[in-house]
Amino acid sequence: MTGEPSPLDPADKVDLWRQRFFEAQAAAEEFILGEHGEEGLAAWIQANSRITAELLRAQRPAGVSATDHFMARLRHQLLLYDSAVTSEPQPSGAVLRNADCGILRYRKRAARAGVVLTFSSPCPYCQQLNTAIAARYVEPEVTVSCEQAGDGCTWRAESPHDPGADGAGSPHLGRAGD
Repeated sequence: MTGEPSPLDPADKVDLWRQRFFEAQAAAEEFILGEHGEEGLAAWIQANSRITAELLRAQRPAGVSATDHFMARLRHQLLLYDSAVTSEPQPSGAVLRNADCGILRYRKRAARAGVVLTFSSPCPYCQQLNTAIAARYVEPEVTVSCEQAGDGCTWRAESPHDPGADGAGSPHLGRAGD
């Protein structure tokens, strides 16, 4: 050996963090399912959603609604895995389209490499977890939902408020304090 190792390339660092997170998540899922079954997984989702919602409340930037903050977090999470994500405002809220989920792609690649996966698909877990986070975090009048579409999904944050009623636009998607 000759001294200190050379620093990792930034792309190698990203891949290593993804791998480590994946390993930790898979270990937690395997343990919870093995020790506590489906009821344990449901409890894990509730605990995780509570903790995440509390963190989001503490981290929410001034002037940003909880809904916008939640949707931005979800978008960034998907982009960490190079998902094909687009966001678009709608009269009743916001839509996040994930045309090609990098998390799903990453897991398929891991399975082909011989990694034993806890879930055949991460989609139901992801949808349950993020919907539970939204239920605890976004404004009460906003409904967050997800629809599976091939190797992607579409997330919607919608308010029943009629944006034309008072001329102010959506009351929960862009203003803080609502």
